[in-house]
Amino acid sequence: MLARNGGAQRAFAVDESGKAPVVLIPSLINPPNVLDLTERRSLMRFLLQQGHEVLLLDWGTPGADERSIDLADHVEALLLPLLDRLARPPLLAGYCLGGTLAIGAAARLRARGRPAAGVATIAAPWDFSAYDEGFLAQLAETWSKAKAGCEALGLVPMEVFQTGFWSLDPERTIQKYAAFGEMDENTPAYHGFIALEDWANQGAPLTLASGRDLAERCYGANMTAGGQWSIHGTIADPQALDCPTLAIASTTDRIVPAAAAPPAAERIDLALGHVGMMIGSRAEEQLWRGLSDWLSRCGG
Repeated sequence: MLARNGGAQRAFAVDESGKAPVVLIPSLINPPNVLDLTERRSLMRFLLQQGHEVLLLDWGTPGADERSIDLADHVEALLLPLLDRLARPPLLAGYCLGGTLAIGAAARLRARGRPAAGVATIAAPWDFSAYDEGFLAQLAETWSKAKAGCEALGLVPMEVFQTGFWSLDPERTIQKYAAFGEMDENTPAYHGFIALEDWANQGAPLTLASGRDLAERCYGANMTAGGQWSIHGTIADPQALDCPTLAIASTTDRIVPAAAAPPAAERIDLALGHVGMMIGSRAEEQLWRGLSDWLSRCGG
């Protein structure tokens, strides 16, 4: 695992197989364990079984003294020092906002003369103009109400953005809990639901600067697709990367619409939800295997 722990950065070595290490990069809004939710619902374990060398990033828990660390700093000050410890150029696979950050990391690696072996994004937001105007307005209102409190804390509780995502389909939220009430507690579905909900309703806060970036510069001003996201002087542009790129999107995703996915040399479109595409009953068949094949072609 790659992790930040109390401000310290550490990297655990993988064996010397000659393969490009695969670094799984989660979002900042929920814990990383959606990529390794349970023994049976784990992209990480599946990739390991397929012979890949896999590292899972844990962004850790920021403190109020890190209030000024923005999205670019997460790439430059937290992620890149960890990647620099790897013996070989990595394959970056980012989920949700982790995919956005993976593109930023690949842009910086290229600028520093050590390009990534490849970049795969999974349900990653890039073109925020693809979002429904009503959702953008709701999120802007939520941020406006929460901003003063976040500035006092120096942190942005994950619930600020979670509230916006719930507003996308409140009826479905009610229906899933009603269905849970009818489940047999001795079934895998019952325990899987609990594991998923524990993940979805937990998460470290974001730093104030990252939360502001996400609310005002991403959702508000589309800085990524607009070519305005600069990381230490490097504009993050997925089309300028000189390594293999893959974008995996979902045509039924409400949290990250398929049209918001970054441009890439290869693309896979799935009819699975934002979370279902990662840990659902069809995830292995429709996402995990395709990703594994692509990683293998890239030397992973």
